[in-house]
Amino acid sequence: MRMKSCKEVERLLSGKFGHMLARMAAWRSLVPVSWRLCCREVSSTQKIGHENGQYFATRRWYSQPWTAPYDAGQPTSESHPQMLSGDELFPGISLRDFKERRTALRSRLPTESMVILSAASVKQMTDVVPYPFRQDADYLYYTGSQQPEGIAVLYDDADLCMFMPNWDPERETWNGKLAGPDEASRVFGADVTHSLRRLRKVLPDIIRRAKTVFCDLGSLTPVVAELEAFQSALQQGRVRSLNRYSHQQRWVKSPSELNLMREAASITCKAVKRSMQASRAWQHEHLLAATVEYECKRRGAQQMAFPSVVGGGANGSIVHYSRHDKKIDNEALVLMDVGCEYHGYVSDMTRTWPPCGYFTDAKKQVYTIILDVMKECFKMCRPGVTLSQIHSRSVALLWEGLLKLGLVTGPFDLFKFYSFNRTQIGHYLGMDVHDCSTVSLDRPLQPGVVITIEPGLYIPAKQTIPEKFRGIGIRIEDEVLITATGYEILTAEAPKEIEEIEQFLAQSPNDNDLTEKPSLFC
Repeated sequence: MRMKSCKEVERLLSGKFGHMLARMAAWRSLVPVSWRLCCREVSSTQKIGHENGQYFATRRWYSQPWTAPYDAGQPTSESHPQMLSGDELFPGISLRDFKERRTALRSRLPTESMVILSAASVKQMTDVVPYPFRQDADYLYYTGSQQPEGIAVLYDDADLCMFMPNWDPERETWNGKLAGPDEASRVFGADVTHSLRRLRKVLPDIIRRAKTVFCDLGSLTPVVAELEAFQSALQQGRVRSLNRYSHQQRWVKSPSELNLMREAASITCKAVKRSMQASRAWQHEHLLAATVEYECKRRGAQQMAFPSVVGGGANGSIVHYSRHDKKIDNEALVLMDVGCEYHGYVSDMTRTWPPCGYFTDAKKQVYTIILDVMKECFKMCRPGVTLSQIHSRSVALLWEGLLKLGLVTGPFDLFKFYSFNRTQIGHYLGMDVHDCSTVSLDRPLQPGVVITIEPGLYIPAKQTIPEKFRGIGIRIEDEVLITATGYEILTAEAPKEIEEIEQFLAQSPNDNDLTEKPSLFC
């Protein structure tokens, strides 16, 4: 139909049919698009006026300029209601939770001290091409901000003071919205906010008044480190490492954090299982690496937790192998060590399997030893035991396995053992892959701590090794949550028993797996 002019619309609305038209949804088809964008609601028979190209309302009529959906530079309940609700910054983690984290941190620190937290900076591949951004774990844990360049300060007069990037319309045109001082208050709950351009005027006075300044010198942004007041505090011995306190707090996970970690683990398990299925037809490292990363991201992971390790044959003996440029030989094993990041929390697991569908006798012998070691380590996963103790037990059991295979002789020899395994049995897991690195491996485990258990043997392809064992690299890794009564395996969904793996590989891919809808994470 012909679009009515503005004059015609005004005449219709002012006539005896105006009341009827105003209450009918069909009136929208009469109004030009530009006018429809301006008029948010029509609820009266009053006339609409027009002056200098702008529509205005009288009495009960009103018009309102169209505004874009609120953008804080990261998901909020306003922009992503399908993912977040209320004042959540992560699924299940609200502003109140972040405030409680800051309060708990301040209670651990000496009186009259302050904390400086720096957001991670954007690292560049070239002058205009950035690497994928990942936030500093402490900054994310205490502020909820997933964005670069900010500075957060905790001190006696402010629960959270945030210095945010200056508004730059040119940068916003290229890279999108970046939160500023308004978002610091509205979204992150900061009670004091400043533009970064005011940092040199405001922060030095806060530093001078503090008896102790806690920060992470390794991640502290130069704009703070170069301040005269900070350099003076450093020379006076008033600067202390924050990691000792923040890592202890982050070490034990809350129920909300564990929910995110369970989901990250589940996503990774499903992706690994899909990769196992794909390996029957796609026996090449780079195809399997592409498959597992795609499967993680389509299920809701924001990014991979670390460069994926997918090594076929002897490449499985290279602990952090990531070239992915080899075809996987017939009857060879493929070792896949992968993890994803889901709303700030990461997963980390390893499975080793034969894409051909079956284990040869030699590979089955090695695999059985490693799986048995893993099961014995699980029995030690409980409060009061340390990772160091679990590691010592795993070394003794792996040495027994090497003796059984005939790969070593005599009493335990650390140098010989290192020829087959140089890795720890596990590490802490959370917001970082090797989480809370300042927490000692000799510290007794507590409920709420998540660790990995990852025994492995990496047999070199040397003439001194029996040919049937040469180049076999096997690692099995699970995420383990320490509970009050023992442990919970977070990555149990992915098969690791020999019979389970062979049966799983014998099945054709499930049509439901192939057509599963992506996760609505954004």
